[in-house]
Amino acid sequence: MSAIAAPDAFDVPDDLVADSPAEARGLARDEVRLLVASKSTGRLVDTTFRLLPDFVAPGDVLVVNTSATVPAAVGTADGRVVHFSTQLPDSNGEQWVVELRTPCGAGTLPDRAARAGDRVVLEGGGALELVREFPDGGPPRLWVATLHLDRPVLQHLARAGRPIRYGCTKSTWPIDAYQTAFSIDPGSAEMPSAARGFTPELVTHLVANGVSIAPITLHTGVSSQEAHEPPYAEWYRVPAPTAERVNAAHAAGRAVIAVGTTATRALETVVDTDGRVRAGEGWTDLVVTPQRGVRTVDGLLTGWHEPQASHLQLLEAVAGRELLDVSYAAALELGYRWHEFGDLHLISPK
Repeated sequence: MSAIAAPDAFDVPDDLVADSPAEARGLARDEVRLLVASKSTGRLVDTTFRLLPDFVAPGDVLVVNTSATVPAAVGTADGRVVHFSTQLPDSNGEQWVVELRTPCGAGTLPDRAARAGDRVVLEGGGALELVREFPDGGPPRLWVATLHLDRPVLQHLARAGRPIRYGCTKSTWPIDAYQTAFSIDPGSAEMPSAARGFTPELVTHLVANGVSIAPITLHTGVSSQEAHEPPYAEWYRVPAPTAERVNAAHAAGRAVIAVGTTATRALETVVDTDGRVRAGEGWTDLVVTPQRGVRTVDGLLTGWHEPQASHLQLLEAVAGRELLDVSYAAALELGYRWHEFGDLHLISPK
């Protein structure tokens, strides 16, 4: 699988990197900033996430990811770290995609010395064996590994793991900092962070205004900052009631707004060519690009992504190139903050 071209590169200044949760900065979760970009007019509004109900109309549907983040980073006996990403399809849980990383200053870097056949002893017991590079022909960063554990993987991670963090996060935060208001199904290696700003009070406000909240589940894999490969296969579920709400909203002329690229990927996996969504679950390898376009997602709530990240192609498919470029230029000029603890971006269909 080859890398995807992305919008023109840009630089994110160090002072715009959010290395701590909003709560640690004296803010409520829903007090992060929100840039609203209108697809119909091109207008930008600089506001706060708490005012999201002002930009979502009664009858619209917000599709949210219920996947909960697991403590997917486990130390090794020789001082390295393994990031558990994604269970390999059809492996009965015995093989996972993992990333092996080595310490570097305050952070870690991919272990470029790792080779197929290496046996890695894990903290908390057990080991894994590197089988082959993932995907085939990809950069030597991710690996298919056979696990040798005396308990199920999620139980081992709960006992021995910690949240994945990169150099952009200088401090250690508890796993609760990486959960959203919708986190009920453990399985994501990294937080579906577009939903982090939601609070129970904000959800209540939206529902009271007539906005529908519809769940999907998609377990995210690792998304290291050093490489910008396209997303690989991830497990998802779109339940029948969600499919029905999405179809009913469109039939009534209302908008469907995906909360995050994960919700977009799940919905676009189960949409027919005529725009009708059906229930489904399994493994999706769909890559949403401007060329493919979107068939059911009208708007998108998302964070701010790194230059050349493949997620930008999905954003362009929803927003269009011109609006995306204008939004990112404004976010940089206005001092919006990047990464999973950062500010948010609503690509509004209105």
